[in-house]
Amino acid sequence: MTTSNTPKLSHLNQKGEANMVDVTEKAMTSRTATAQGFIRMNRETFELITTGKHKKGDVFAVARIAGIQAAKKCSDLIPLCHPLMLSKVQVDFTLDNEHSQVKVTSLCRLTGQTGVEMEALTAVSVACLTLFDMCKAADPAMEIHDIKVLSKAGGKSGNWQAIK
Repeated sequence: MTTSNTPKLSHLNQKGEANMVDVTEKAMTSRTATAQGFIRMNRETFELITTGKHKKGDVFAVARIAGIQAAKKCSDLIPLCHPLMLSKVQVDFTLDNEHSQVKVTSLCRLTGQTGVEMEALTAVSVACLTLFDMCKAADPAMEIHDIKVLSKAGGKSGNWQAIK
């Protein structure tokens, strides 16, 4: 039951049934979202991928393409997400030598009627999963962690940024 202090869930109709949000009347605005996640691994695996000596080749190039493709297919993966005409998807990797981990960040952008947070999260998630898949034989104990939205801009609710 919803009270005046409880936020209304937009993906449920008045009967509590799953519902794709109607964005017909929303304004077309520029919208951007960024997300990040991490994959931690043992030192040997980290050295393999950062020196380019992994027998599967450039795992970062494959993970980047996988992340971009995943953002483009988000509405096929997440029920009730709108199919979007993304104008930009970027996936980047930052190496953290001290913790033997890779930070994966994504940026998604479009001009449209709904936000791109899910696309940014999907890009990061699938890029991390691809790194895991390509390295699991060397390190089955890798950990994917701290996947989150960092910022969003545009739309009716305006700009938002995660607290650091």
